[in-house]
Amino acid sequence: MIAYLEGELILKKDRFIILKAGSVGYKVFLSKKTLSIIPEIEKTLKLFCFTNVKENAIEIYGFLNEKELDFFEVLEGIKGVGPKTALEISCLGPLENLKKKILAKDEKIFEDIPGIGRKKAMMIILELTGKIREVNKNIDEAQDALVNLGFNRQEAKIALEKIERNIPPEEKIKKALKILGNLKK
Repeated sequence: MIAYLEGELILKKDRFIILKAGSVGYKVFLSKKTLSIIPEIEKTLKLFCFTNVKENAIEIYGFLNEKELDFFEVLEGIKGVGPKTALEISCLGPLENLKKKILAKDEKIFEDIPGIGRKKAMMIILELTGKIREVNKNIDEAQDALVNLGFNRQEAKIALEKIERNIPPEEKIKKALKILGNLKK
């Protein structure tokens, strides 16, 4: 699977780009928001990627940062949300603002996305609310454990932000301890 691409932007269209990495040109789908802020043609671009393998095609979806990719993967796992819809949702705005709106059950955040009506918006919000709370709970548990081990809350938070979100709290703590140990050296 293609997880990361870095190369020269050689073509920019309405929904995708062609990125030349080595001597291969990759067609990478991007959100409208991402397309509006990426550099001009012939500039270098770095993308985190999700590879969608279908029976008759392989599609690559690109993201400017790992957080957008993580959120996309959560969205893409929701029944009835395909990768193109997940791509547009994942780039609606800063992730923290999106989380707040989802937890507040604000279905208006999906108004500008084609194919999402009120019912689908509520279904997505319902599924995401549970997943966001679960992720936040795991982060809080890991952060509390690190504080109990003698680290201050800010150090713990910084270390946890460098770790994948969808792993069990015990793994988060182990990885955070390694990061914190390297910082003390």
